Amino acid sequence: MATKELKQEKARFDTRLPKEQKVFFERAARVGGYRSLTDFVVLAVQEKAKEIIAEKEQIIASKRDSEIFFDAITNSPKANKNLVNAASEYKAHLSE
Repeated sequence: MATKELKQEKARFDTRLPKEQKVFFERAARVGGYRSLTDFVVLAVQEKAKEIIAEKEQIIASKRDSEIFFDAITNSPKANKNLVNAASEYKAHLSE
């Protein structure tokens, strides 16, 4: 059975930073057991990016949920016959 080879498009990311900062990052990568500074930087940035995106998506979802909730409260339709009957039965049951 032949397997398809996935081709990933590569992109380059260059940055300039002070030498002491690079040495510091290299030390962290070594102490952290990373194969290279590149692996350390890519994984650290990816983890932080996931945190930021998850936080922003949660805020957006929370805001959307709030809008839906308050819209349902302020623009709620009139109770239908089934709801009115259910409420009457509930009140009757409580008064027993």
